[in-house]
Amino acid sequence: MGYSRPVEIRIGISACLLGENVRYDGGHKRDPFLVGSFARFVTWVPVCPEVELGLGTPREPIRLERRKDAVHLVAPKSGRDHTLAMRAYAARRAESLAAEELSGYVFKKDSPSCGMERVKLHAANGLSSTRTGVGLFAAAILERFPTMPVEEEGRLGDLALRENFVERVFAYRRVREFFAARWTLGGLVAFHTSLKLQVMSHSPEAYVRIGRLVASGKTLARNELRVRYEGELMAALAARATPRRHANVLQHMLGYFSDALSPDERQEVVGLIEDHRKGLVPLVVPLTLVRHHVRRLGVGYLAGQAYLEPHPKELMLRNHT
Repeated sequence: MGYSRPVEIRIGISACLLGENVRYDGGHKRDPFLVGSFARFVTWVPVCPEVELGLGTPREPIRLERRKDAVHLVAPKSGRDHTLAMRAYAARRAESLAAEELSGYVFKKDSPSCGMERVKLHAANGLSSTRTGVGLFAAAILERFPTMPVEEEGRLGDLALRENFVERVFAYRRVREFFAARWTLGGLVAFHTSLKLQVMSHSPEAYVRIGRLVASGKTLARNELRVRYEGELMAALAARATPRRHANVLQHMLGYFSDALSPDERQEVVGLIEDHRKGLVPLVVPLTLVRHHVRRLGVGYLAGQAYLEPHPKELMLRNHT
């Protein structure tokens, strides 16, 4: 169950990251990866909360301020307070985005409306500002879609975080498609079986925990099982996969066909797995060889694992991790 082009994958995004001139200064923050290679596989759903709120472009800068009662979204020069209007708009927009069946969201970092973490929070009465704020629109999206993959464009410059986000996007789409159709407990067992090694590469503990959840499926209401499974799966994939965990998964896979290899072939696989564990070669090197043997020897269980190709190979995300 490796990557195959599913139904349209729609991802919400801060419009400025696509090159739209919607920033307060009339400019944009076009991101090359998002509008380049990644755009070949997804459909962007651009949103600029400040423009959609009617603040115009260009516009007076706004910021988050911590006051006695709550955090406010204000324009310091004019003194206008946009807090209530933004909160009301964000709640409405989050509901309209639910109809878009999004598979993820990419926010503009540091934005008082779209920043998902570490947004500058200005303090009143001369107190020091902090980096503890969350944009008001981002907060509404995070609350409305608690299991959906979200990320800031700044963090996507980290190649490991980039792969993690993309992997979660495609996994989220797969699990949502599964539960959107007529599903059975037996179907869930088969679906989860195809994801086992992928989950194991992120969190061996979650691998055990989710397996127990699926095994106890008969004792749970269908909706409870669906909600818990999606939540557990997406939480597990949010943990960063490490070279050590990848190496453990690859060695586990080797055990399924090791006896069918010659001593030299086996040593080649073992050596490349260990090289990856030590950080000497990227994951794509041992994985390509393992995939070759899986297909050559017809190891059906492994061939059906999403771990072998969880996202489009054209993105080359495993060439760097």
